[in-house]
Amino acid sequence: MERYPAIADHGVVGDLQTAALISSQGVVDWFPAPRFDSPSVFAALLDHDRGGHFRFAPEDRGSRTCKQLYYPDTAVLVTRFMSPDGVGEVIDFMPPDRTGTPSDRHVLIRGARAVRGTVRFDLECRPRFDYARADHTCDLRDDIATFRAPGMTAHLQSTFPLRPDGTDVRGTVTLRAGELAAAVLTVDAAPNAPTPPPLCREALTERLWQVVEFWQRWILTSRYRGRWPGVVHRSAITLKLLTYLPTGAPVAAATMGLPEQIGGERNWDYRYTWVRDGSLSVRALLDLGFAEEAAQFTHWLGDRLQPPEDARGEPLQIMYRVDGDPDLPEELLPHLAGYRDSSPVRVGNAATDQLQLDIYGEALYALSEARETAMRAGYHGWKNLARTLDWLADSWDRPDEGIWETRGGRKDFTFSRMMSWVAFDRGLRLAAEYSRPADTARWTAARDTILEQVMQRGWDAEQRALVQHYDGTVLDASLLLLPRVGFLSPRTESWLSTLDAMERTLVSDSLVYRYDPLASPDGLRGSEGTFSLCTFLYVDALARAGRLRQARYAFEKMQTYANHVGLFAEEIGPSGEQLGNFPQAFTHLSLIMAATTLDDALDRQRAGAQSRDDPPGRLGTWPH
Repeated sequence: MERYPAIADHGVVGDLQTAALISSQGVVDWFPAPRFDSPSVFAALLDHDRGGHFRFAPEDRGSRTCKQLYYPDTAVLVTRFMSPDGVGEVIDFMPPDRTGTPSDRHVLIRGARAVRGTVRFDLECRPRFDYARADHTCDLRDDIATFRAPGMTAHLQSTFPLRPDGTDVRGTVTLRAGELAAAVLTVDAAPNAPTPPPLCREALTERLWQVVEFWQRWILTSRYRGRWPGVVHRSAITLKLLTYLPTGAPVAAATMGLPEQIGGERNWDYRYTWVRDGSLSVRALLDLGFAEEAAQFTHWLGDRLQPPEDARGEPLQIMYRVDGDPDLPEELLPHLAGYRDSSPVRVGNAATDQLQLDIYGEALYALSEARETAMRAGYHGWKNLARTLDWLADSWDRPDEGIWETRGGRKDFTFSRMMSWVAFDRGLRLAAEYSRPADTARWTAARDTILEQVMQRGWDAEQRALVQHYDGTVLDASLLLLPRVGFLSPRTESWLSTLDAMERTLVSDSLVYRYDPLASPDGLRGSEGTFSLCTFLYVDALARAGRLRQARYAFEKMQTYANHVGLFAEEIGPSGEQLGNFPQAFTHLSLIMAATTLDDALDRQRAGAQSRDDPPGRLGTWPH
């Protein structure tokens, strides 16, 4: 068992309330319960020795090859092990929530099968509850191991004998071709959690096919018919996996503490719902035809706009727990070493106290994109929205921490101003379309003032580009959203020169850095990789600018950085390794955005339009 497998060396399974990471070696090394943002049951990914893990795989004799894949169009993970003695596989899945009711009980099913020859499977279950802070007991009876810790009980059932190993358990089963075995872990946060019913092989098989049918039926409702159905649908399934069904709130990632730089301090807890990420996912979901999921998030967002305001008098904070709880205190877990000694390990997120004014633009963007659903909130829902914009009319011209949650002090960030413009622009459109009462004169004045201010103070004449903030010359990839939201035309000269400047300073082999932390200190030590979100936004912006050859090549190259099952973390490191929390929802939703934009542009080109860099007879420069 490798101490710290690569971040990308994992698949993810989930039940729409929590998720587990499983390495290609068959090890569950991250699993919180009962929710995404709950304390961990297994956290070996953050500390191999203390974190706890659940291994179910053939014994490793050094000549074994491991492969991993998803059963087609599902979140059922298949890990295959090949050796001279035989071929075996482990199938992992979690029966998805179909009720939308928060549950204390969650089930991880692990089925083993010998495909060829004879395969011996070893099992090790070593839970470490509450981020490895809570002691537990183990009671082993009749092949059911019951682990008890304060506030949590876990039952491990198997179709083969288990034996104690201190307060953990082990087991071994040898299978011949065609034979099956299973281990089922049931975690329950309810007091006096009952023991699960005895295992039945036929019932487990039936549950497997029910889960397969659930996911395949869901993806069949997609209306995507473009050039990249495999990667787009895998991204859609990943977004669905990362969404807490009882509220419709997506988490930013399934994990916490995975580093943006190995050995560095940029290690954050991403298991919460960012207003920005969730809002931008609405358009991506609608583009694929998943209107129900888009509507559910807009309802969640509308609930956050209801009074009272937070303690600072602001209508929204930048992130919440999946149930809408605004309390996310950040603390350090010094007893955990961190992934490959990347410390500190943080739980909670202090950035929730930051002022990030751009979130109002993303929120109004989402509500306007899903306006038919949003306007069902009626008069009182509209009054909450109008009250928010009235507050923003008094508050937009303030320094803030910006989209990237820097901890180096507030600045006049161009992106925050741009998205405030979006908030007023979309609010005015909604007021006009639905004839709603609003202080339209005030909103119009704010919108127009912002545009003038950005083009005067955010423009660097020497670089001929919009910059990160008014007091500097650093460029920022967040502005790649500018043409998508309509702040400037995607082919106006001021935008094209900004795009050119970004290519010179932020783009490396089609991969995009969000900004240069050395030139614009963000209050943190160390460096970071390229941001996969920004790379897909770059593809989107290139396609809108008509640079289709360049956009398509960048999109295709980006697929080579996906892991073996099509998943992306937050960043790409200098050697092509994935960095940061995993899998990251923002990356996958921006992939969907880029794919649909590029598909549309290529279809128009096929119908007769010419791209900016593809006039007839021109070969162009070497692809980049």
